[in-house]
Amino acid sequence: MSSKKDHEADALSIIANIDRVIHSPARLMILTYLFVVESGDLVYLMRQTGLTWGNLASHVSKLEEAGYIKIEKEFVDRKPRTWLQLTEAGRTAFQSYRQQMTAALGGLPE
Repeated sequence: MSSKKDHEADALSIIANIDRVIHSPARLMILTYLFVVESGDLVYLMRQTGLTWGNLASHVSKLEEAGYIKIEKEFVDRKPRTWLQLTEAGRTAFQSYRQQMTAALGGLPE
């Protein structure tokens, strides 16, 4: 039979091993928005997250380096447009993160 302390230890172990690329609040917001849409452009993400261009670009770069998002650039009416989309690895990592956080928070006392 497992004790309350065992559940707390399990929860803390999960948190200690959480994906730090996703755990950043800004990157978590970006992935959350991309999880529910097929793709989004930088303007959409900037408006949704409230991040500045520079901050958004920095976090997008980290997510791309991790293989979690794919970036496509195109021109629309002679204006550059950057589209972002979750990769399969990004979708899997995000779902795993959600499950881990749910498990971790469910194991802590209220």
